[in-house]
Amino acid sequence: MDPKLTEVSQLFQRFKAAFLRSDFDTCTTFLSQLKVSLTQFRSLPPLFEDSPNAIRELNLARDIYEHAVVLSVKTEDQDAFERDFFQLKPYYTDVGNRLPPSPQEYPILGLNLLRLLVQNRIAEFHTELELLSPTALENPCIKHAVELEQSFMEGAYNRVLSARQTVPHETYVYFMDLLAKTVRDEIAGCSEKAYDYLSINDAREMLLFSSERELLEYIKEEHSEWEIKNKIVYFQKAKESAPCKEIPSLHLINQTLSYARELERIV
Repeated sequence: MDPKLTEVSQLFQRFKAAFLRSDFDTCTTFLSQLKVSLTQFRSLPPLFEDSPNAIRELNLARDIYEHAVVLSVKTEDQDAFERDFFQLKPYYTDVGNRLPPSPQEYPILGLNLLRLLVQNRIAEFHTELELLSPTALENPCIKHAVELEQSFMEGAYNRVLSARQTVPHETYVYFMDLLAKTVRDEIAGCSEKAYDYLSINDAREMLLFSSERELLEYIKEEHSEWEIKNKIVYFQKAKESAPCKEIPSLHLINQTLSYARELERIV
């Protein structure tokens, strides 16, 4: 075996050992070294040069980037997830016919869809969905993300929150927790505009909490401007603190007239 390939393989084994004992700081250090080492292999994207060890190098690089994506979830680093996913993606789209299928492909593709949903990047969510094969769309990991998006768009927030109990892969829990927070923040924002106050029990049901304690913790951490008196949640302070934006009517009228004049000249 090529000495460079042996060296990278050995370093990757040390990375995986650190990963198994949840030493994520050491994993991050090893991962940086591994990414630098991979630049020595000209068989990898975007060059794709033929070499005697091309298949081994491609397979090793794919395995490294898959672990990098999972590591970013473990460390709750969404920026790293995006970087690592885009480094990994060519190994699924461009060299898939040269390598055996990876058991991690569909879980990671589904994880990326879930990330886009959490970040409210719906257009990109559907773009990624269009690139998937009919076989991929039938995979439970992909279907889970698609069903979540449908529930989210329909406003069926109870289905979104209950989906955490049926995640197809343990790495999905992090993004599901973020999605639950996004859902509750959306409901909270609508509630404080629609109501002057709500009973504790009504607020708990509306925000989809299973206990009053969870509701009180959420209010303390996320909405300290809400007041709680005699089992009633008051939103008045939140309404008073919300900035009132003035619509620049005169400016908009002048701008519209200007556009009309320019259009008339063109015609």
